[in-house]
Amino acid sequence: MSFVVGCNLKSKGHKILAYAFLGPLGWDAGRHSRTKGRPPALLTLSLQEERSRSEHNLVNIQKTHERMQTENKISPYYRTKLRGLYTTAKADAEAECNILRKALDKIAEIKSLLEERRIAAKIAGLYNDSEPPRKTMRRGVLMTLLQQSAMTLPLWIGKPGDKPPPLCGAIPASGDYVAKPGDKVAARVKAVDGDEQWILAEVVSYSHATNKYEVDDIDEEGKERHTLSRRRIIPLPQWKANPETDPEALFQKEQLVLALYPQTTCFYRALIHTPPQRPQDDYSVLFEDTSYADGYSPPLNVAQRYVVACKEPKKK
Repeated sequence: MSFVVGCNLKSKGHKILAYAFLGPLGWDAGRHSRTKGRPPALLTLSLQEERSRSEHNLVNIQKTHERMQTENKISPYYRTKLRGLYTTAKADAEAECNILRKALDKIAEIKSLLEERRIAAKIAGLYNDSEPPRKTMRRGVLMTLLQQSAMTLPLWIGKPGDKPPPLCGAIPASGDYVAKPGDKVAARVKAVDGDEQWILAEVVSYSHATNKYEVDDIDEEGKERHTLSRRRIIPLPQWKANPETDPEALFQKEQLVLALYPQTTCFYRALIHTPPQRPQDDYSVLFEDTSYADGYSPPLNVAQRYVVACKEPKKK
C-alpha cells in the first residue's frame, strides 16, 4: 500500500459529495423544506454526522502511512492495522453514499411534487374565465428559466456496476417511452413560412389512441399548441451524464446532434466540438452555418439538457 491510496480514498468521497450537492441541492433547497417539512435538512444533518465520524478514521490512515514512511518499512503490524482501517473506511463511504442517495431521492420527489403543482396551476389558469389572460413571459425571464433548468438537471450517480439509464445524457429514451405532461421535448413543427424547425416545447398530453402528442411552444406560453406524432418528438435528457465515470453516455467529438442555439428556443443541427470534461461542463458545439467558409459557426457552449441526437444524415 502507498500513501496515495489513502489520499485517493478521501478525495473520492469528497467528489461524490460535490457531485451530489452541486446539482440537485442547488435547486432552491429552502423551498423544498417549506414544501415537504424538513426531510432534506435532516438527511443533510445525518450526512454531516457520518462524515465527522469517518473523518477520524481517514486521519488515522494518513498518520499510519506517515509512520511507515518514517520507519521506511511495512511491518506485519502496519499491514494488519491498515487492512482494518481501510475496511472501516469502505464501510463509512458506503454509509455516506446511502444517505446521499436518500437525500437525492427526496429532492427528486419534491421536485416532482412542485412540477405537478405548476402543471395544475397552469391548467386552472387556462380554464379560468374570471381572471384576465396572463401576459406573455418576457424573453429575458424565459432565457433565465431555461438556464436554471439546465443547471439544476440532476447528475446521475449510479452504484458500482450500474449503467446509465435511458434519458441520461446522450442515451435515448426506450422505444415505448411516453413523455409525461410537463416534460420538455424537442418538437418538429411547421413554421409560418412552411419550413420545418425543431423547437423547445412542453408536453400537454399524449393520446394512446392516435399515438400523438399535444405540446405547447415554450416561447409562446401555451398560445401555440401543436398536435404531433411520436416521430416528431425527442424527449430531453432527465439526468446529466458524468464524464468522469460514464463518458460513454455523452455525445462524442464530431457526432451530429440537435442543439438549442444560445438565447433562442430553437434546435439546430450541430457537430460536437468538445464533450464535457467535468460534470458541470457544457458541450462545445459547431452549428451548421453557411455564412462561414467551412459551413460551421465558431464553438458555442450548450448544456447537456439541450443536446439531443439528430437522426438526419450529416451534410457533405
